[in-house]
Amino acid sequence: MDRQPDWELYEVYADEGITGTSTKKRTHFNRMIHDAHMGKFKLIITKEVSRFSRNILDTISFTRELKSLGVGVLFMNDGISTLEPDAELRLSIMGSIAQEDSRKTSTRVKWGQTRQMERGVVFGTSMLGYDVKDGKLSINPEGAEIARLIFHKYAVEKKGTTVIARELREAGYKTYHGSANWSNSHIVKILKNEKYVGDLTQKKTFTPDYLTHAKKYNHGEEEMITITNHHEPIISREIWNITQAELQKRNRHGELGAGHSNRYVFSGKIKCGECGYSFVSRYKKRKDGTKYRKWGCLAATDHNTGRVDGEGNPVGCSIGRMLRDEVAMDILKQGIQSLQMDTDWIIHNVSALALEAIREGETESADSEEQLQYQIDQLTKKKEAVLDAFFSQTVTKEEMRLMNERYDQELAALDQRMQAVREKQKLCYDAGSLAADVRQKVKAIVCGETDSEVFYKNILDHMTVYRGGRVELHLNLLPQKWVFVLDRLHDFRQKTGVSQFDTDVLPESALEKSKENQGFQASVSLSEPAVPISVSSAFSSG
Repeated sequence: MDRQPDWELYEVYADEGITGTSTKKRTHFNRMIHDAHMGKFKLIITKEVSRFSRNILDTISFTRELKSLGVGVLFMNDGISTLEPDAELRLSIMGSIAQEDSRKTSTRVKWGQTRQMERGVVFGTSMLGYDVKDGKLSINPEGAEIARLIFHKYAVEKKGTTVIARELREAGYKTYHGSANWSNSHIVKILKNEKYVGDLTQKKTFTPDYLTHAKKYNHGEEEMITITNHHEPIISREIWNITQAELQKRNRHGELGAGHSNRYVFSGKIKCGECGYSFVSRYKKRKDGTKYRKWGCLAATDHNTGRVDGEGNPVGCSIGRMLRDEVAMDILKQGIQSLQMDTDWIIHNVSALALEAIREGETESADSEEQLQYQIDQLTKKKEAVLDAFFSQTVTKEEMRLMNERYDQELAALDQRMQAVREKQKLCYDAGSLAADVRQKVKAIVCGETDSEVFYKNILDHMTVYRGGRVELHLNLLPQKWVFVLDRLHDFRQKTGVSQFDTDVLPESALEKSKENQGFQASVSLSEPAVPISVSSAFSSG
């Protein structure tokens, strides 16, 4: 200000310790832009372009926005003023340099973190049973006792995750964060965490874009780093193996509930009309030992009937209704069949789209020979760089060995993918027979001759189940709703002597009786529903 006595300092805006590659978390930066819109100052002074933003798009966008408001930005070290005619060209050059510097820094940091992970340094926070300090795991006795109890209940006592969560709540046990609100998904997460058996797997998430810093679950995009027998275990290897086998077994049968059965058509799409929670699936067993799936309110499943707990909080749900999987599917099918659709037009267009997708997949597969060869070349260069780093004493001999082993594994995997691509190129398809086959399959799905989970998942928006047995059906992109009523089903089963746990399909005589007693509409096929339901009106309402 001494050099410019006519200038008056309005405020200093500084986001300390916040990356400049994104403006999302830069509170003071965003407040500065807001104040500029309010006309509180006419000039922003910053040391250099990299201090303003390390994202070239943000740099250009915000300086243009400020210039339109009559607010200039002066970059002291770079000698750039956005009010000058050639400012944007110079700014683009300096902004690109700042962004590239940020990219290089991100790459170096990730490389360094990976090397530390390979040496066993723990990146993460403390959890139930373990404290993390200075990159090392140490057992927390109180939390370890709860973790052992959870594994014992599941692997030895064969209890379900929902039952375990309820028992922990009732016994007063607290989660790592001090909450008494255990959930079955929380239990599953603990049961699948390899740290409890002494192993360590890192890079389960990764950051694909250094500009946004958004994390994604790692589904093979980057190699995870696993170290066996890394630290002191809380449970034995035997209990761990039994637990993982049991998890796989129950997951195949859909018994893990919310978060582990999203492959089903109705996962997350059946809502409770009483409390608003989603319905989750559970397997029930009949007297003859066979199983069937039912959907019930999550709040009722976790906390039973609606009530107020000891701390005055409302818990549970009193809907008192569950919906069998086949009944839900029958409701969905009846709603779809009631639509007035031009099936020929749909079959023609869907078939054309499917054929186009197949042909594009053949010519533009996710793996191409050129892309794979480029990756192989890059890995080969990395191996050479590791050798150079060893001779320059940047890395130790052990680090060089570990990196070479990892690169060799990646090269072997790329060679397999390359072989698969070359084999695929040898295949040829008969276009005529392919088109006929695709059309036949699409026709079967659209006409309801073949069940397609993908088709039903995409057409269903949601269902809402109410205490009185009313079920509302909503389909995607349609303003209408269909209302079905499960009418005196319990009374009917008592009168007919048929238990709801005994059979899936009622005999024809019972269905006829159901039709007379419950007022089935003539449009409802007797052979279609697995359980008799009364459709009060499959009507559409605005």
